[in-house]
Amino acid sequence: MSKFDDFPHDEDDEIEYVSKTQLKQEMAALQELGSKIVDLSEKLLHQIPLEGRLEEAILECRRIKSREGRRRQLQFIGKLMRQTDHEAIQQAYEKIEARGRDNVQRTHQVERWRDRLIDGGSEAMGEFLQECWNADRQHLRQLIRAAQKERSQEKPPASARKLFRYIRELMDEL
Repeated sequence: MSKFDDFPHDEDDEIEYVSKTQLKQEMAALQELGSKIVDLSEKLLHQIPLEGRLEEAILECRRIKSREGRRRQLQFIGKLMRQTDHEAIQQAYEKIEARGRDNVQRTHQVERWRDRLIDGGSEAMGEFLQECWNADRQHLRQLIRAAQKERSQEKPPASARKLFRYIRELMDEL
């Protein structure tokens, strides 16, 4: 029997020990998140729930040009993030990242349709019209013909850009 057996304890009262390495990794992750937030545009920065000293530190870091000064400021931002609700900040940042990925996917999808419509014939047009039933067939055909003509004459792709914008508008309406 040990001298600690006299103390009452529950299994719920157990202390979770965190290694020094794990603490350093968590601090580095928060500093990295802070760095990513500093690099956001002004518009996107306002979508992150920042408050008080953390917001001031991030705005100050954006103004710092010196590499060493910026590094120290990012460390300070990491320290401040440990004292705030960094989960909410992380979620807001991930939401912004997801929207960016969705926009990139959407743009690639529109580019693929544009290329298929210019390269393909009536089969590609039929598949596109099944997906985008709200399209004006005549206008779409005119844009496709103009883009094909530009491509064959090796002119700048002005009509291909118009076709791209029209496809994007159609897909955004769906």
